[in-house]
Amino acid sequence: MKTTLDLPDELIREAKLRAVLQGRTLRDLVAEYLRQGMGMAAPKLPTSPPRGSVVELDEGGLPFIRGHADAPALHMSLAELIALEQTAQAEEDARRAGFPV
Repeated sequence: MKTTLDLPDELIREAKLRAVLQGRTLRDLVAEYLRQGMGMAAPKLPTSPPRGSVVELDEGGLPFIRGHADAPALHMSLAELIALEQTAQAEEDARRAGFPV
């Protein structure tokens, strides 16, 4: 059955990331989480990313993306990385608001 839910953006981003990491569809992941939340299914532990993926899991199970040895971000300061992230977020906000970027 199809339905529409208005959920926070950060929740959907996290769910999509987990679905990708587990090699599953968003639909299947959300259905499983709903079943778990209603006590209809036993919780599943997260699986490792597919072989060859740039996404890895750290010791705590959190995902991170390992860059190439020559990736520009590896040679940037924390201040430069934060400025780059803020610029990217501002551009995304402007695009979503319909402003030219």
